[in-house]
Amino acid sequence: MTPLNSKQSLAHDIGEDSNPTNNTEFQTIINRRMNRRSVLKGGTGLTAAAFFGALPLVGCSDDDNSSITNDSNPAVPASGDLARPNALNFTAVAHSTAPEMSVAAGYKAEIILPLGTPLISGIDDWKDNREQSGESFEHRMGDNHDGMWFFGKSGNGYAAKSSDNGLLVMNHEYVNSSELSPFGYKVIEDKDAAPIFQQQRLASDVRREVNCHGVAVVELKRRADGKGYEMVKDSKFNRRLTSSSEAQLTGPVAGSDWVKTKYDPTGTKTRGINNNCGAGLSPWGTYLTTEENFLGVFGRGLDAAKLSTAENYGRARYGATEGFAGWGYLWHTPPAKDAIFMDEFSRWDMTAVGATALDDYRNVFNTFGYITEIDPFDPNAMPQKRTALGRFAHENCAYAPVEEGKPVVFYMGDDSRGEYIYKFVSKALWSNSDIGGGLRAGDKYMNDGTLYVAVFNEDGSGEWKPLLQGQNGLDSTNAELPFNSQADVLVFARAAADVLGATKMDRPEWVSVSPITGEVYVTLTNNKYRGVRDDHPVDGANPRSYEVNGKKRGNDNGHIIRWRQTNGDHTAMTFEWDIYLFAAPSDLTAENLSGLSASNDLSSPDGLYFDPRGVLWIETDDGAYTDTTSCMLLAALPGKVSDGEIKTTSAGQQTRVGMQANDNNIKRFFVGPEGCEVTGITMTPDFKTLFINIQHPGNTWGAVAGGSTPRSATVMITREDGDVILAESF
Repeated sequence: MTPLNSKQSLAHDIGEDSNPTNNTEFQTIINRRMNRRSVLKGGTGLTAAAFFGALPLVGCSDDDNSSITNDSNPAVPASGDLARPNALNFTAVAHSTAPEMSVAAGYKAEIILPLGTPLISGIDDWKDNREQSGESFEHRMGDNHDGMWFFGKSGNGYAAKSSDNGLLVMNHEYVNSSELSPFGYKVIEDKDAAPIFQQQRLASDVRREVNCHGVAVVELKRRADGKGYEMVKDSKFNRRLTSSSEAQLTGPVAGSDWVKTKYDPTGTKTRGINNNCGAGLSPWGTYLTTEENFLGVFGRGLDAAKLSTAENYGRARYGATEGFAGWGYLWHTPPAKDAIFMDEFSRWDMTAVGATALDDYRNVFNTFGYITEIDPFDPNAMPQKRTALGRFAHENCAYAPVEEGKPVVFYMGDDSRGEYIYKFVSKALWSNSDIGGGLRAGDKYMNDGTLYVAVFNEDGSGEWKPLLQGQNGLDSTNAELPFNSQADVLVFARAAADVLGATKMDRPEWVSVSPITGEVYVTLTNNKYRGVRDDHPVDGANPRSYEVNGKKRGNDNGHIIRWRQTNGDHTAMTFEWDIYLFAAPSDLTAENLSGLSASNDLSSPDGLYFDPRGVLWIETDDGAYTDTTSCMLLAALPGKVSDGEIKTTSAGQQTRVGMQANDNNIKRFFVGPEGCEVTGITMTPDFKTLFINIQHPGNTWGAVAGGSTPRSATVMITREDGDVILAESF
């Protein structure tokens, strides 16, 4: 069994590669296009317009410095009439591998809400011996803080422009077992036991880890000096939602046979929200959390003979092959006698052992992998798993600017190697009267609509294909997995997207939409198989595969892709794309296609956030450049699709590269402590406080005084003079 790695996200280190398809790759698409245009133009020195054409921008002034207001994006927390800065007016932070974090001069970065922090009175503070009860973590901060959002608060309700008081809501993605629960594994002597039961965890350790996953809601109030915030302990809004919390299934999958279990034969409820990674805001003001690497906490025994071909294929398409032991969590292994509620541990075992699905937990796996909506202002409300948005390794969820009388559009990525990019278009038309409508608004906009997957065509355009049962081969004739209902399509959205010929991408992670241009940006973090394995050839959208010291590394550093919907209409079925930025060490000349320097080079972009002014914040989750610098946060002022030129990578692949980087349009703002990932990001409505999260730090970062255990935590960044983050001048 692979133990959890305390210094790096095991979920990201192991990753998942369960896409068996050979869908048309960009290599074929772009090569055909380049060859044709090379003939037409007499060479490869093409202009951006020749390659991509020219489409009108959305809401974009000539200098890309439009003021952002709430008129076109009601729930985005903005205050006043703040325009995007004209320049990045700070000195770039240098590379660093120090145990401490560093931030731009003139700013202050401080740790708040580390792992184990009590949210209520009557619970002991975190102790370095890590012997706090698992039950106590139902009221403590969880582990590996990730995506988050600051919700302005007035009285007991949501107030998008309020900054003095608010609810900080954040995900806890996974746990570092070797640091959180270092109390050992028991080896099972029973030689007849299935492979997934060859080791056994302590019940107390599993309980602690289960409750360290999920979501935290924390009320904050501005400090008396006006700079930064402090927790309101014992607030009625403070709560944890964990992998033990009950959640409601909504939308087309609810009630289907795929999600009926021993726990809930009706198929309308499940226990737990799990491996919550990036996050998003809804236009009406609720929190959209994600379930990403949910695969890793389940085990599956030798049960293929008891399942249908469709069931076996569906499981394998999500990585749960027969005999799968999980990623070292082994939550299914403590003895049943140690459970304190029904099937506390066996619910993590998806093995088919009973006569039907109502006799075991074979289907519990199908109740995870959804965008889940939480109303932070209703402490008694149950999380709602919005199945209409599909089931896959959701990284985050970003909505396009809403317009009265038009559908609401969400964009999402599936964070696994060779997976896809999706969007959801609601059936209901947007009404500003739904702002503050809570989960009722979510029922209206997220339970009924159409899920689409992205395909990139050979002429440089893209199209969205609908995942609708009965269309385009999504019917009972599909050999591996017949699609007899829309529930079938959504539970196995990956397999449905395979049928539609969706384009395989390099781990689509965070998505964010520019409030200035309306263009959509997605981080493609990396892919060690790109150009190394035959099923991951280089292509136009994933064009790099290179060697370092004679060793093939694939797409080791990642990049950021973006697109512009036709006519600026997010419901449109077509778009134009280019690659905004290639990440690379600045001295890796052949791969540094974006012209990065020591002040802005990066590797493995992950977190991505446009603040309401149009500043793009980029976070990294890297293992390829960490000998030189720890993970980081950069600020950027991007241009627009087709503002660059065509270049050729060292792999001989031509692709479209955005405007070259310089200190005026991208710069390093923060470097985290040794061993960490920088992730999760949100800003207060007055733009005076920026929150980010630090996962799996090394050394003793975040440890209690005199302690040796590092702890994930939130970092609160403010200007030393109390002014707006990235104000035009000091």
